[in-house]
Amino acid sequence: MTATRVRDWVATHPLSPSDVDCATTVMLKILDGKCKMGSVDKIVMEALYDAVKDRPGQRFGDEFHALIADARRESSEALKNFIYETRVLAETTLSRSVMKAFKAMIRQEGLFAGLALEEETE
Repeated sequence: MTATRVRDWVATHPLSPSDVDCATTVMLKILDGKCKMGSVDKIVMEALYDAVKDRPGQRFGDEFHALIADARRESSEALKNFIYETRVLAETTLSRSVMKAFKAMIRQEGLFAGLALEEETE
């Protein structure tokens, strides 16, 4: 249910190429194991990434998406370390203020609204 809800949210909220880069960066952070989000937020962010990964980013493109796809299929310590390095580079490229603005926007625009309750009933 969450993936459908997130796709519907994306369809009604125009996201910029910079927003796509932010979603990609968060996905890298989830995959490198350094993400401090709760389980519901991680599920939502993975669904958000899936909903926007085919859209053009401002800075990040096919090589980032291929890396994420590889990491979702298989896991190794070497791959996890490479993802970590890629994520740190991505966060440096985007700047903290851009990421904070993105996270604030998706919360303010209701991406996470009601999802904790939805998870409890599933």
